[in-house]
Order: sequence, then C-alpha cells, then structure tokens
Amino acid sequence: MTVAFVTGATGFTGKAVVTELRQRGIATVAHVRPDSHDLAKWQAHFAALGAEVDTTAWESTAMAETLRRRGVTLVFCCIGTTRARMKAQGESANSYEAVDHALPKLLAEASAQAGGITRFVYLSSLGAGPNAQGAYLQWRWKAEEAVRASGVPFTLARPSIITGQRDEPRPSEAFAGKAVDGFLNVLGAFGATTLRDRYKSTTDARLAHALVRLALDPAMAGQVVLSEGLR
Repeated sequence: MTVAFVTGATGFTGKAVVTELRQRGIATVAHVRPDSHDLAKWQAHFAALGAEVDTTAWESTAMAETLRRRGVTLVFCCIGTTRARMKAQGESANSYEAVDHALPKLLAEASAQAGGITRFVYLSSLGAGPNAQGAYLQWRWKAEEAVRASGVPFTLARPSIITGQRDEPRPSEAFAGKAVDGFLNVLGAFGATTLRDRYKSTTDARLAHALVRLALDPAMAGQVVLSEGLR
C-alpha cells in the first residue's frame, strides 16, 4: 500500500501536494508543527480532503518511528524559509541553516532509518548548486547533499518561480512571474526555447502534480529535475 507523508503541508506547495495525492486516492498524512496555533484549522482542512494529520516533533528518532508506524512509503519534503518571509521578518541567514538545511537533513535520515521508503522527494530551488549565489541557495544545496548522503531513494526538484493563490497576498511575486514569463516568451520566439522553459514560472497545482508523478516513477530515483521537467 502506498502511504505518503507530507512535511510543510500547511505551506503553499505542501497543501497542493496533499490535494494532488488525495485526488489520486493515495493515503496521505499531512505533517503539522505540534506548536502550530492553527492546528484545529489544519485538522479540519485536511480531514475534508480525506488526509490524516500528524504532529510529530522534529526529532530524528520520533520522526523515524512515526514513518515506520504509519507504514509510509513516500515522503515529500516541502519545507523552507522563503526569501520573501525572511526579508519581511528581518530574520538572519541562520534561519536558512536551521530550517532549509537542518530539517530536510533530519527528515531524510529519519526516512532512511525507518526503512520502507521508496522515494524521498525534496523540493529545492532552481539555482541551488555547489557554486550557488546567496545564503538561500547555498543552504538549499547543502540540504540536497544531506538528502543524497542519507541513503534514502530520492528525487530532487528545482522549480523556478512558483505562482498561484497564496493565503497571504504577494503582488510582487505575481508581478515578477508575469514579467519574467513575458520576457522569456519573447526569447522563446527568437529560438531560446531551452532558456524559456528553464526559467518560466509554474503554478503550485502544476508543480504538485509533477512532484507526485516523479515520486511514483521508478525511473526518476536519484534524479535532479529542473523547472522544465516540473510542468
């Protein structure tokens, strides 16, 4: 039986992944932080989709036991501190280390310890790499390296700009997506189709569909999928 476990389930892409999984009839567990002030709201939200809610603390042994006990086979790591939130809240780059690196590392290692995981899908970002510019992408790359080192079967996804209907309005993000897409369409008309497809935005729903598709495809184990492969 396929059982999916989604961390970052209350986030923009995480919610869409839970919805996509349930639309496919896959048993789904949505992880919510145990200290969430909106726990009751999320329990109602996910129950309406037919998903269970889990509030296991971010501790390696506890997380591994939860994955084992629930018979989880697919893990989706959709957590992260967005650059927009960092700027708005005035947080330091240490938040990237604590969230964008430490939590995916813990989850990947717990998944390997639990056993039975057929795929660990990590939602990274386009631009992550050994020579990445900026703390955000540098820590995303280190998280990717931690997932690789864990030994769990993985797929790494690096989308470009993600658009859609967020809980909190982000007009600058929507504008950026439209502006970038417009520019890329012009380049595409002049033959730069690879560049256009690499950096063009994608919606949360389309990205979620791609992430689940990749998780279920045996051929995508150990692969890094860039933006053009996430549509």
